[in-house]
Amino acid sequence: MSVERTSSGNNNLLNGRYDLGRLLGHGTFAKVYHARNLQTGRSVAMKVVGKEKVIKVGMMEQVKREIAVMKMVKHPNIVELHEVMASKSKIYFAMELVRGGELFSKIAKGRLREDVARVYFQQLISAIDFCHSRGVYHRDLKPENLLLDEEGKLKVTDFGLSAFAEHLRQDGLLHTTCGTPAYVAPEVIGKKGYDGAKADLWSCGVILYVLLAGFLPFQDDNIVSMYRKIYRGDFKCPPWFSPEARRLVTKLLDPNPNTRITINKVMDSSWFKKSVLKSVRSKQEMEFDAFDGMKTGDKLKQSETLNAFHIISLSEGFDLSPLFEEKKREEKEELRFATMRPASSVISRLEEVAKAGKFSVKKSETKVRMQGQESGRKGKLGIAAEIFAVTPAFLVVEVRKDNGDTLEYNQFCSNELRPALKDIVWTSHADNPTLV
Repeated sequence: MSVERTSSGNNNLLNGRYDLGRLLGHGTFAKVYHARNLQTGRSVAMKVVGKEKVIKVGMMEQVKREIAVMKMVKHPNIVELHEVMASKSKIYFAMELVRGGELFSKIAKGRLREDVARVYFQQLISAIDFCHSRGVYHRDLKPENLLLDEEGKLKVTDFGLSAFAEHLRQDGLLHTTCGTPAYVAPEVIGKKGYDGAKADLWSCGVILYVLLAGFLPFQDDNIVSMYRKIYRGDFKCPPWFSPEARRLVTKLLDPNPNTRITINKVMDSSWFKKSVLKSVRSKQEMEFDAFDGMKTGDKLKQSETLNAFHIISLSEGFDLSPLFEEKKREEKEELRFATMRPASSVISRLEEVAKAGKFSVKKSETKVRMQGQESGRKGKLGIAAEIFAVTPAFLVVEVRKDNGDTLEYNQFCSNELRPALKDIVWTSHADNPTLV
């Protein structure tokens, strides 16, 4: 969108849409202002980039990449980009205003308690895992690029040095040396190519160490000497690190990227799973156990019968929209559809799809669980389906991802499940299926 500064009245108005306020901060190529959306009243952080400076140093591609990345990565722990505008001389980024400052400011006052550090690290890993699942590598993770909102929730920012999976060369690796020296992985310094995900994890390891220790693992006044320490993985954990934290940090700061811990293993580690995320996992595990323990004699009439109001709330207004609505498809972990076929027909069809996709199947008269045989990016894909009776002749089927990677789940649904279910979906009009 092109934008103009209002020439009359308030000189701080941008195209009649935003009122620019006080300066919040500035860098080499950008200034960040507090701004208010005049239509919604919402406060935003307005990042203003000078085109001339950016073009002069050949960074326009980097700016375009940052915009593309931030449009892709919508996550609770990533700063949201609301919109981008441009004038002849400037580019304006209207971004989520994060008021709590940098995580760096909190660490500067001293090390954090282990339970507090864990909560921040869990949120960081959640955001980075999401980025990696979209083929995005941050490449400049450090406490200065981690912001906190008023509630203390962590937000990853500054994707200016990020890379897409398509930036990989024929060897499947990235080759641009970038990042902040104290946080950069040894293979990035080595200039022989590196895996973006593994390099990001090294930086996460340095951040975890700093959160727990209050200082950097690799320090030296001479940058060459510091790089030597990074190459060797030459660091020591302070005595106050718990044994579990020590083990995780050591696995993250493994100078050999081939043996460095993966993000899945990080999330499975005993230290990581404590506290908030532990309770979430326990709930998922209980659901799996309950599904595995179901009796084959379950009857449809014994399943939960949903009234019309419940169905409407489940289906976001019962919008008669196509299966896997395109604009939100990549974020969905469940789908629902209505059918007038008997439950036995639905289960048979799901069983056919499962077997064609090399899934093992467990079933009752109201439920189907499909378990993938091959391990994907986040383990074996698990899918559960449950049938609810609205009336004896009108059923609603809910299909959800139980475990595994969301992207792999959506690809399976789009390529295998959607075509197989198309003819059993109830439609109110010839071309308007009742699916959400």
